Amino acid sequence: MTADLDRTELVRLSGVTKRFGDAAPALDAVSGSILGGEITGLVGPDGAGKTTLIRLMTGLMLPDAGTVEVLGFDTAKNPAAIQAAIGYMPQRFGLYEDLSVQENLDLYADLRGLPKGERKAVFDELLTFTDLKRFTGRLAGKLSGGMKQKLGLACALLKKPRLLLLDEPGVGVDPISRRDLWKMVEDLTKEGIGVVWSTAYLDEAEACDGVLLLNQGKLLFSGKPADLTTRVTDRVFRVSGVTERKRQVLAKLLDEEGIIDGVIQGEAIRIVTREGARPEFPSAGESAQTSSAPPRFEDAFVDMLGGGPGGRSKLAEAQQVLTAKDDRPVIEAKGLTKRFGDFTAADNITFDIRRGEIFGLLGPNGAGKSTTFKMLCGLLKPTAGEGRVAGFDLRRDAASARNQLGYMAQKFSLYGDLSIAQNLDFFAGVYGLSGRRKRERIALMNEIFDFGRHAGQSSKDLPLGLKQRLALACAVMHEPQALFLDEPTSGVDPITRREFWTHINALVEKGVTVLVTTHFMEEAEYCDRISLIYRGRSIALGSPDELKASVVTEEQPDPTMEDAFIALIRQSETEAKEAA
Repeated sequence: MTADLDRTELVRLSGVTKRFGDAAPALDAVSGSILGGEITGLVGPDGAGKTTLIRLMTGLMLPDAGTVEVLGFDTAKNPAAIQAAIGYMPQRFGLYEDLSVQENLDLYADLRGLPKGERKAVFDELLTFTDLKRFTGRLAGKLSGGMKQKLGLACALLKKPRLLLLDEPGVGVDPISRRDLWKMVEDLTKEGIGVVWSTAYLDEAEACDGVLLLNQGKLLFSGKPADLTTRVTDRVFRVSGVTERKRQVLAKLLDEEGIIDGVIQGEAIRIVTREGARPEFPSAGESAQTSSAPPRFEDAFVDMLGGGPGGRSKLAEAQQVLTAKDDRPVIEAKGLTKRFGDFTAADNITFDIRRGEIFGLLGPNGAGKSTTFKMLCGLLKPTAGEGRVAGFDLRRDAASARNQLGYMAQKFSLYGDLSIAQNLDFFAGVYGLSGRRKRERIALMNEIFDFGRHAGQSSKDLPLGLKQRLALACAVMHEPQALFLDEPTSGVDPITRREFWTHINALVEKGVTVLVTTHFMEEAEYCDRISLIYRGRSIALGSPDELKASVVTEEQPDPTMEDAFIALIRQSETEAKEAA
């Protein structure tokens, strides 16, 4: 197949509009094209319209206006021809979790009409391609997130498609699994297959050949990622040598007129300035040093949206200052171990977290970090070892410990059938608030997070960003000493993510202690220290800069946090093999 044929137009979108009820359009006059032999990123936060657009491409939905042509067929006139020629991996991979790996492949082979005589060779090729040969008898529900991802891809490739649609394949999976999947997908494009990769991770957009950038149903940009990134060229800076607490300095910088965005990166602060603004940052202090930094796709997106939320947190301004009665850590893990039968999910995990510190738990899917996290917030009883929160033993004083912590789950864990107001009222009661104090705290949360016009709406129907605000409001209602945050910003837009971390950084300055799990390596940079969990054990403990410095090589003199994550995991695997 020639290079020209590889780039054949596979999808043509012309003024595509889709509505659901009386709400604003899920897609509003979207036009664009998708080519063969390329990875096209369908990029934007949750609620942007990505899943709706993918379902329109499959012919499972029809547009209210405009046309969708896939492989030369109009989806309204010939959806069956389209569905026979494409591969589709929906969110959460579309697997049957009570069936084994092999049974899922058999079922999808039946559904796709793969001839019996071809199956053995096709299965062998796909199981080799995805490295799942060893796991054919394992139930899909027992696979890690990365393995589910690979099985979902195998099911979508049973009949080699001309077009492969992947709906958020990287959500909730670790950097190693994401890199593995990228490598597999890049290999597919070399065969001329066109791939649509839907994602809320803006760093993934930079790896795509082309991008359709959506926000609130509107197409903001279509083209090569680098063409968007150029809009912030010469406007991105790295501020290092800051002697004050970085969180305080970042808050001051974000309130300077010429700055539209800023994030902490280890020992430095990354700043994006307004067009025409001078790169002078007096809030950083006299010892600060400024150097240019390469622009990223996310910088350009935040710039396109008008900049971040600034550095002020009304939530933290209302927070009482928490002072230590003694030198004891606020959160302690001593030899925490959890076994399920003969499987050890967490093995002798030990660390402590000081007051006013952000501590990160990182690790691949299935490594044991969620198990450790749940033991420390009282959701899971350890097999051995002990955990303490604010001095209370989680075995003997679980209720007292839980009253000192706020918990924000990875998945929206509030009551979906209750309104915002009812959730706030319920959780205020759960955390022991009553009378005037309860009324004051609920009123404060409504004011800070601007819940007013949505107060009577069922929480399950809220946009993701508003759900996350509600979850945070419920978690901090009682001014806890410790906050437990499990993947707190997965899927939300970059502005909401900035707003969230502005609150967290400012709360920490008031003495709140934070334990966070995340797959966003950029968010890991906000942590003071990190424990990297792998195969149930802590294999590395240190600040983000210390972990990055530990993997510096001649080939990789300036590793990112993601580079450090992958290098430390591989180093641990090598050591385990040598010790065996």
